[in-house]
Amino acid sequence: MRGSRDASSIDEIDFEKGGGLIPAIAQDVVTGKVLMMAYMNREALDVTLKEGKACYWSRSRRELWRKGATSGDIQIVREVLVDCDMDTILLLVDQQGDGACHTKKWSCFFRRINEKGEIREIDS
Repeated sequence: MRGSRDASSIDEIDFEKGGGLIPAIAQDVVTGKVLMMAYMNREALDVTLKEGKACYWSRSRRELWRKGATSGDIQIVREVLVDCDMDTILLLVDQQGDGACHTKKWSCFFRRINEKGEIREIDS
């Protein structure tokens, strides 16, 4: 691992702060575009690390959600980063298929709020 000075383990990630869940941001490894934000529990992180494909926790279905299992829009994980507070994950991914968003947009972030508070769709 490049530049690794302080070795620690994933046991130090603070899942308890968020009631067992941490935010997980998926970012395109090539373009740097933020694709989506979801949540992970410890099991989802373990599956992601083991399989090399993004796996999240679905809060609505209350189950593991392997990204692309039904849509085919999988995320191949190239790197996993953790923030300074050890409570947020950043996945650098190679997005496969039609996109990261369930609306078939490449990114879930395809709306902008202007200074008047209006929300407009932009190119994703």
